[in-house]
Amino acid sequence: MKLILASQSPRRKELLGYYTNDFQVRVSQADETLPEGIDPGEAVALLAQRKAQAVAALPECKGCRIIGADTVVAVEGHILGKPHSPEEAREMLELLSGRVHSVYTGVAVLGPGEREVFTQRTQVEFYPLSAREIDDYVATGEPMDKAGAYGIQGRGGLLVRRLEGDYFNVMGLPVARLARVLKMLEQGEKAGG
Repeated sequence: MKLILASQSPRRKELLGYYTNDFQVRVSQADETLPEGIDPGEAVALLAQRKAQAVAALPECKGCRIIGADTVVAVEGHILGKPHSPEEAREMLELLSGRVHSVYTGVAVLGPGEREVFTQRTQVEFYPLSAREIDDYVATGEPMDKAGAYGIQGRGGLLVRRLEGDYFNVMGLPVARLARVLKMLEQGEKAGG
């Protein structure tokens, strides 16, 4: 069965490549608005499913196995998405400075007769950050397309004191857990004919 990643994220593409190079990428045009006050874990599961469903509806994707994923950063249950401006990036980094926050990634795998959805959570603690450190990091431009205004796999990794959980989850795809889900589905596919 053809495997499709419903994401434009180069990081997700790279991470799925650790499991297999035999997949295609289709960008999802799914609605990413969320109900007010939704739990972060529920939010990422909902968005991952929407992304996968939007790509599954494309004529060329009928009969394919689709992976959708979404990642958010949350502090005390408050979701931080991608910043819309350098000022918003600074505010997010000030909020994360010296604190522990959660990174949630929801993953949905949809195929003919298949629906596997899971959420992974990783706890991340930042060092206390000076205004200069924040300004210097924002000036790199790296925070602008990242949930919570940082990328752990880039210069944002210099802000992290410690983490508990899956590092790749913070990058946007808990690939070890996803690999187990895909293996289970592939074995079921072989057993079923």
